[in-house]
Amino acid sequence: MQRQNSHAKHFDPLPDPARRKGSVVLRRAQADAEQSDSYLLDRQSGKRGSQDFTHTDPWRVLRIQSEFVEGFGALAGLGPAISVFGSARTKRGSDRYLQAERIGELIASAGVAVITGGGPGAMEAANKGAVSGGGVSVGLGIELPFETGLNEWVDLGVNFRYFFARKTMFVKYSQGFIVLPGGYGTLDELFEALTLVQTEKVTGFPIVLVGTAYWAPLLEWLKNTVVEEGAISPPDLDLIRLTDDIEEAVDIVVNSARPNGFVAED
Repeated sequence: MQRQNSHAKHFDPLPDPARRKGSVVLRRAQADAEQSDSYLLDRQSGKRGSQDFTHTDPWRVLRIQSEFVEGFGALAGLGPAISVFGSARTKRGSDRYLQAERIGELIASAGVAVITGGGPGAMEAANKGAVSGGGVSVGLGIELPFETGLNEWVDLGVNFRYFFARKTMFVKYSQGFIVLPGGYGTLDELFEALTLVQTEKVTGFPIVLVGTAYWAPLLEWLKNTVVEEGAISPPDLDLIRLTDDIEEAVDIVVNSARPNGFVAED
């Protein structure tokens, strides 16, 4: 073994947390690279001129196309699946974490795949439960500055640069959503699904919120403010189911998760 130069720069033996940029892993100084979404969407950044951005659009179109191709190729044979959403900040061992883990286990035990965002917190818990239940554990990761890639319980994982490509995979390959308490990302996925069902862009599938105390104020606001303003119709509230019973939540979505459609079989 070659002796290390005593004058060599000292490095901490513990590597910095990795960032994912699609299929690429970035650490240390390389992890400061801007996100692909920001390059695509942010026209105000002083780091690049609009002319440069225009010249690189064709390349970005090909990259976006490749994300769809990779996602479709990886998930086409998945079979019936349910997406479980929740906060990346959910603490291991907390009640919310254990709920998500149990939900993943129950879904997998019913022979249905579990899809999450592939990150930590509630997503990790649901993936862990899916493994415990002997099912397929899927993670659809996204390039973010504060997350470090797919959690260890993901068996089938796809990393995305662009949110809209990732969202398409959730909707295309899920026959129902279970939504645990979460933040902006969770709310984004929830209202994306509600909008697509409401506008009949997708065949209706169940959307179940778990956690009455957490979600009830939001539903009250939708009922007493949004409906009253006429921004949505009263039947639009029927697109959402609310429960504290995780067995009930899983029964609702699993009964709709069938290979040939969203209608439950007898």
